[in-house]
Amino acid sequence: MTEVVVVTDYDVLAEVYEWLISDAKLPPAEFAASFDDVLSLLPSNAHVLDCSCGTGQLAVGLAGRGMQVVATDASEAMVRRTAELSEEFGASVRAVRASWEELPDHFEDDTFDMVFCVGNSLHHAAGATGRGAALESMSRLLRPGGRLVLTSRTWELVRARGSRLDISDRLVRRNGRDAVVVYRWEIAPHWEEEHHIEIAIAQVDATGLVLVRSELLSCWPYRYEELEVELHRVGLRTEVSTFDLEAENYMVVASKV
Repeated sequence: MTEVVVVTDYDVLAEVYEWLISDAKLPPAEFAASFDDVLSLLPSNAHVLDCSCGTGQLAVGLAGRGMQVVATDASEAMVRRTAELSEEFGASVRAVRASWEELPDHFEDDTFDMVFCVGNSLHHAAGATGRGAALESMSRLLRPGGRLVLTSRTWELVRARGSRLDISDRLVRRNGRDAVVVYRWEIAPHWEEEHHIEIAIAQVDATGLVLVRSELLSCWPYRYEELEVELHRVGLRTEVSTFDLEAENYMVVASKV
């Protein structure tokens, strides 16, 4: 028996989002440790913003190091789950529902020592205009000399592979339940056009019931060189980049001039 739930934003997928997080990054402390190199640049009580917090693993991990952490997300359900995870770990995290463009409505300029935008989130900003507005908000909230830490898919690779169906070749176990993760890519003819990713998580329980939660998400890919230009435009200078055309993902660390 199969039950299918189709939604158009992260508010339902948030309930099963842990199936999309790798085993290595599921524990908050381990997620934070994956950024040890950049975190070493901060004092232990630094003010940090995770502005695409998802279910809160990174934010909670950062708070566990004594940092003053704010976590935001455009999804109310993601913010709720972040608050729940913070309570579970006894971490002090302020969780706020806010899109990137709304960030300046909630926080003063020059507030944070570091802003994180990780988990391949920026492609959900609507095209070059939306992406620029998101980066402008992040830059405004950084103190002079503060740093933006951003991770991204290598969209040059994604587009080269075309529209396709990617089915995980292994079961992922979370909370005593197994699931298969499926990505369906709709690649538009041109870079600047709206693309789509459908993410499906098929959970199998002990009774044989298969529960499929699926979301069709809009995205606007970008070339690495475009991102560099856009960062410079909002007053950010790239200090570190792991971009490699052959790698699936990369990280950029950019400081506020």
